[in-house]
Amino acid sequence: MINTAPQRTPLLLLIVAFILLSVPMEQTLAHAVTSGDKGYIQEITGLHLIPFMYLGAKHMVTGYDHILFLFGVVFFLYRLKEVALYVSLFAIGHSTTMLLGVYFNIGINSYLIDAIIGLSVVYKSLDNLGAFKRWFGVQPDTRLATLVFGLFHGFGLSSKIIEYDIAPDGLVPNLLAFNIGVEIGQLLALSAILIAMGYWRRSSHFWQQAYRANIVLMTLGFVLFGYQITGYYIS
Repeated sequence: MINTAPQRTPLLLLIVAFILLSVPMEQTLAHAVTSGDKGYIQEITGLHLIPFMYLGAKHMVTGYDHILFLFGVVFFLYRLKEVALYVSLFAIGHSTTMLLGVYFNIGINSYLIDAIIGLSVVYKSLDNLGAFKRWFGVQPDTRLATLVFGLFHGFGLSSKIIEYDIAPDGLVPNLLAFNIGVEIGQLLALSAILIAMGYWRRSSHFWQQAYRANIVLMTLGFVLFGYQITGYYIS
């Protein structure tokens, strides 16, 4: 049970909230790469494994929606075995839909997909707060939920990549390299999260702050959802 006594919201989450709300709306309305990377992807042909690997890692490290979800997933995981299991489930889901979505040209409106990704952050924060057990008397299978939301996260990127019309020459190897880069980026982001969480958990105020931290996480998820739905209706 999380102690709900009033405490300061962790500074890290406040910084994330400020950054997210400071980003221009056109940059947050779609699950996109930067304009420079977009131009590069559209222009090149043939095998470019290292550049695609770099782009994949860059996407993951700078993908605040992925990072927020991962943060929620590992929030109450203490054993590395459990962390590895949940992160692997997320990676399997993300990789599967990203690769298959691009290869078979399965395009889904990126705004709607990203709205679901925002809701995945909301879901995980509510799960951390024990809301589903209290409200419905049922605890969802968190492993299945992590896999399913991983599938949506992968579709978010694949839908955008399809719009860039990547050259078919070398498509599969380049996509595989991009996916390897995504996993490298995920490991880097996860390592930073776990180090920060390790220090935070040693604080005597962790359990008091945990409640507010997940409220902030849920709020950020709703903000992402609102941005994407707004983009859907004005695009």
